[in-house]
Amino acid sequence: MLLRLRRTVVVGLPQAIRVKPTPSRLCIPAYSTNDSFKPQHPSLTFSDEKSRTRGWRVMGTLLGLGAVLAYHDHRCRAAQESPRIYTKEDVRAHNSPETGVWVTLGSEVFDVTKFVELHPGGPSKLILAAGGPLEPFWALYAVHNQPHVRELLAEYKIGELNPEDDASPTLEASDPYADDPVRHPALKINSQHPFNAEPPPELLTESYITPNPLFFTRNHLPVPNLDPETYRLHVVGAPGGQSLSLSLDDLSTFPKHEVTVTLQCAGNRRSEMSEVKGVKGLEWRTGAISTARWAGARLCDVLARAGHRLGETEAHVCFEGLDSDPTGTAYGASIPLARAMDPEAEVLLAYEMNGQPLPRDHGFPVRVVVPGVVGARHVKWLGRVSVESEESHSHWQRRDYKGFSPSVDWDTVDFDLAPSIQELPIQSAVTEPCEGATVAAGEVTIKGYAWSGGGRAVIRVDVSIDGGRTWLEAELEGEEQRPRKAWAWRLWQLKAQVPAELRELNIICKAVDDSYNVQPDTVAPIWNLRGVLSNAWHRVHVHVVP
Repeated sequence: MLLRLRRTVVVGLPQAIRVKPTPSRLCIPAYSTNDSFKPQHPSLTFSDEKSRTRGWRVMGTLLGLGAVLAYHDHRCRAAQESPRIYTKEDVRAHNSPETGVWVTLGSEVFDVTKFVELHPGGPSKLILAAGGPLEPFWALYAVHNQPHVRELLAEYKIGELNPEDDASPTLEASDPYADDPVRHPALKINSQHPFNAEPPPELLTESYITPNPLFFTRNHLPVPNLDPETYRLHVVGAPGGQSLSLSLDDLSTFPKHEVTVTLQCAGNRRSEMSEVKGVKGLEWRTGAISTARWAGARLCDVLARAGHRLGETEAHVCFEGLDSDPTGTAYGASIPLARAMDPEAEVLLAYEMNGQPLPRDHGFPVRVVVPGVVGARHVKWLGRVSVESEESHSHWQRRDYKGFSPSVDWDTVDFDLAPSIQELPIQSAVTEPCEGATVAAGEVTIKGYAWSGGGRAVIRVDVSIDGGRTWLEAELEGEEQRPRKAWAWRLWQLKAQVPAELRELNIICKAVDDSYNVQPDTVAPIWNLRGVLSNAWHRVHVHVVP
């Protein structure tokens, strides 16, 4: 009987070691309260050799059983002790497979290092949360907030967060960025002050519409905190017309118009130009582009209310934001009046983004949305609109966001010689797999986005896995595009067969729009000192394992 018990307990021991104890787990006492089950110590006096051998075996059995029961008792007591306490700094230090991958949910701390490779969404997705909270990601992907997922996560719990870490930091009144909004931790930050960040590529094309928290953020100045109750948009009237001072309620009296629009920063993919030669500007990778469903009043309707009409002379609609630097200089930009007054151009004074009020980072309470035009003209926190004979005198209109020859440097540049960027050229990029990733031989799925400015539709995306020697046509996804009104991107994917003998893939993508514009093959001929308009073939190198 004891031998059978010993065999059962010892065989089960490795499993007991692997399973993490939880407070709800039943602990079996080391000794029974039933006297008949109390172990009887064998006599150390043996009458003969056979009895002596049998006695030592019984002794060994009882000692082994005692060790197992003592270990189990220790585990039970440990499970009932206070959990280990960690600081948020401790968690942040474990943000990679090399340092260990720790995450938090509520006040609990989990070491999910061993689960990274098992994550159904792929290791890279879980790594995005490494060193921080899971809540922002579970808010985006609610399928995680299920009992079976929480039960699985509980297996990796290692402790609790220090309660003192929950205290909110004190805002310094002297810091102009102290009142900036909270941002999603998945965003890859290019500058903190002002805040500029992009979503990681593997999340960028997870959905056709970019979730608000993951929409790329391009700020030039501190984010204003505006009161929607007192907000007013000032629209300067035409000669003989009437100037307007519009509240949010006033704007809502205009016919509400909705349109899906992709915004792209002029500096998207600037980092690739930096590899050719240094440029001045934020090192955007492929994520300075996002898509949302915008709603608001059409600019043409508001301008018409203020008495504006198209004339025979060129005119510009100038926008001024309510964000400003310490000198009081506000961000500004302009677009041609002809575009602003065209109902088919669908220019909006937007107050909703994906069915919600604009987030602060994206222009609350009102911003301009100019479909098909560079993001720099989509002025946020809009405060003033006027029609002028010249384009905006803002620095960002006259002395920035212009393209030049590769031969022009900062000693020879003349910003007055180049037009301001309005419509952007054809663009595409690979988002999965990421640069340097490892894929298995066999079938590989390649994903990405493609977009062209001016409402030009994407008609084709060509993909190569061998550095451009051969090409395959990707499958286009997302909303069908209307001729001359293709304001939003096309997502695309390609399933390609990877020969077993290959050890590396050189993936390239290039897009073609309905004017048969195609991306240039290399960066050097389009290099410019500001690193804008970077749209050469996008290249990703990945490793292949058998």
